[in-house]
Amino acid sequence: MNKSTPFRPPAVPLIVHDPYFSVWSFADKLTDGWTRHWTGAQHNLCGLIRIDGCTFRFAGEHGGLPTMIQKSLEVLPTRTLYRFEAAGIELALTFTTPALTDDLDVLARPTTYVTFDVRARDRRRHHVQIYFDVTGEWAVDTPSQKVVSSRFRLEGVNALRIGSADQRILERAGDNLRIEWGHLYLAVPVQLGATEVLVSAPTARSEFAGTGQLPSQDELREPCAAQDGFPALAAAFDLGELPVAATVSRHLIVAYDDGFSIEFLHRRLRPYWRRNGMQVGELLCTAAREYKDLSRRCRVFDARLMAGLRVAGGEAYAKLCALAYRQALGAHKLVADWDGTLLYFSKENFSNGCIATVDVTYPSAPLFMALCPALLRGMIEPVLQYAASSRWKFEFAPHDLGIYPLANGQVYGGGERTEIDQMPVEECGNLLLLVAMLHRVGGHDDLIRRYWAQLEAWAGYLLARGFDPENQLCTDDFAGHLAHNTNLSIKAILALGAFAELCRAEGRPAAAARFRKAAEKAVKKWIRSAADGDHTRLAFDRPGTWSQKYNLVWDRLLGLNLFPPEIAEREMAFYLRTQTPLGLPLDSRKTYTKGDWIVWTACLTGRRADFEALVEPLCHWCQTTPTRVPLTDWYETTDGRQVGFQARSVVGGLFIGLLNK
Repeated sequence: MNKSTPFRPPAVPLIVHDPYFSVWSFADKLTDGWTRHWTGAQHNLCGLIRIDGCTFRFAGEHGGLPTMIQKSLEVLPTRTLYRFEAAGIELALTFTTPALTDDLDVLARPTTYVTFDVRARDRRRHHVQIYFDVTGEWAVDTPSQKVVSSRFRLEGVNALRIGSADQRILERAGDNLRIEWGHLYLAVPVQLGATEVLVSAPTARSEFAGTGQLPSQDELREPCAAQDGFPALAAAFDLGELPVAATVSRHLIVAYDDGFSIEFLHRRLRPYWRRNGMQVGELLCTAAREYKDLSRRCRVFDARLMAGLRVAGGEAYAKLCALAYRQALGAHKLVADWDGTLLYFSKENFSNGCIATVDVTYPSAPLFMALCPALLRGMIEPVLQYAASSRWKFEFAPHDLGIYPLANGQVYGGGERTEIDQMPVEECGNLLLLVAMLHRVGGHDDLIRRYWAQLEAWAGYLLARGFDPENQLCTDDFAGHLAHNTNLSIKAILALGAFAELCRAEGRPAAAARFRKAAEKAVKKWIRSAADGDHTRLAFDRPGTWSQKYNLVWDRLLGLNLFPPEIAEREMAFYLRTQTPLGLPLDSRKTYTKGDWIVWTACLTGRRADFEALVEPLCHWCQTTPTRVPLTDWYETTDGRQVGFQARSVVGGLFIGLLNK
């Protein structure tokens, strides 16, 4: 695949910020269906263009109108770009979310720019008007809930607002839920020919389609259900007669202010962008003022990141990661603790809705390790804080902190009450390896010292019980309990090696030597116990089985060098013979796979040829899967259909190619 080859995503990110503010197109063309929240609930936006008195659709399904021809679609890390044509006019539509990992103040802002660039392709004069709206469905969990709207005039910005009439702030936790508090904003910087209105979507669309204008008055019939006439925030731009040989641009801002975002150990936390007292008016004015600069910075950021991804894995891999970028970030919420500390909470989308799940942070970590270790720390720190509290009484590490958005204590398995259905080896290994990642990038050893007691206890647990895990769950819990799990054993061994490195860094040479020696001894035993001819087993006691040994990748990437290279070489040769045209199955039990683990496994040898050979089928699957949802990480290698999960943060694991050096 080269840069000009079309790429067909299963779903297209449009406005993606966090688990609630997340809107996608589930179709090849933006006019083939209404846009949706990642859960599939309709979160409608509509785009119309009027050319010399004839109205066309470029977004949404408003009935009876012809569509512009969609000529291209490109998904980049911070931008989604569409190009349309009709009646001699070209429209370039760009959704820009400044998710800049090198500037967390900007990344934290819940704002997306929508830009309309219009030019005459036929070099003739045309009169053009543009319409755009978003509906009240975005601000409620179900469309039967009532909404209210209002308008504001700010410095250089006219803003429309809609939100739930019953502000149920942080009252409910769950998976398949939308937000039901805060407010959605459509902010229109003052521009020539711009107008705005609060009115039912059908009324505004019909009026524009017929006249090129918006209704002259706001509708005042609130509160009303979001589905009762579909109250909307609508804007229009009259561009007048276009210059023959120039592009005319207009833009607006879509934003969401939730006020309070997360409840952590029963204290309500503000979004990170509010930590110094910024209010929504300042947010919108700042976003409007910085539009040109941030648009430029996003172009530079995208170009640099895409170049690095192409070097790591080629064009198809770069496009796959670009699709995963906003999804990975958008399955988190960035907040500030009471003292301003950055905390970053994940949500297990369409899994069980857990918040701050350790074995979700682990697979997503490569993106953050490569691009922004501060966010990786922000994921780990609240878990360590909880584990150090009197509430956590187990000798092993926690699995989660609750159900999103309430991070008030573990709920998975036995929760805080019992060891039943916990993941003791999994989570101890994950946290030790995650902390080792932070140590490797530098600048976070204060965190290690603060929670040394917990890290030492978890290393001790793995030393005693990690090599040959009992019948328990691992991160692939959908596959059920498994005793003597060889891949889980690898994680425990590498975690011991990683802890030895932490001991050495903290001036504890005796402990470092003890844990390193234990890890080396375990490796020798593992090689004998896991061997099964030309590959290694799924479980020590199951000859004739196999599994992806994706955990092994950290032996090389963290510089532990515990396992001899021939283990990875032999495994890779077996995987290349075993994979299907749509990817390598997870293990010998089923034909399904996990996309994030495929890319980790592709890095085992460090050879570019091996990486491309395993990743190419995954890229092929992405473009051919019949399941049209935000990236799933769990699918069938037989027909490419989704098995479960979608829109999860674990796709951050695809970025491990950036570390594969």
